[in-house]
Amino acid sequence: MLRAYILDNQAVARNLLGTVLTNGGHEVVGDGNHSSTNLAKMVKLQPQIICVDIGEADKDGLALLDNLRTQLPKALIFLVSAKMDAGTIQAAQTRGVVGFIVKPFNAVAVLMAIRNTILRIATQSRQKPKEAPASDNTQSDQPDPS
Repeated sequence: MLRAYILDNQAVARNLLGTVLTNGGHEVVGDGNHSSTNLAKMVKLQPQIICVDIGEADKDGLALLDNLRTQLPKALIFLVSAKMDAGTIQAAQTRGVVGFIVKPFNAVAVLMAIRNTILRIATQSRQKPKEAPASDNTQSDQPDPS
């Protein structure tokens, strides 16, 4: 289905989420902690999904989201966390996070969150009106009213 990369400082969490994603038909192309090496690896691999636990929603965690959005603008970023409060959700959404995965992992909930987010984004992109061509006042398809 989709290529995924998991960023989490806890190896156990990365392994569990990797298993859930793989069993759900996704290809986990890599995982790791928040090091610059992993960020460079992600840019090279161009995953379609990034599951990231930023730790605390402080300036460092939010800066990581900004960096991911800048480096991988087409990737769908999912915030992974045991604590989801309204402030964290809002800050994450303003930084391009499209979905949320709650720890401890429930396989069905994780896969449904990803699936529903993809469907929502696809529906939104289909519903966007096509951009009208720039109007040229020198020619018109409308009959001259005079």
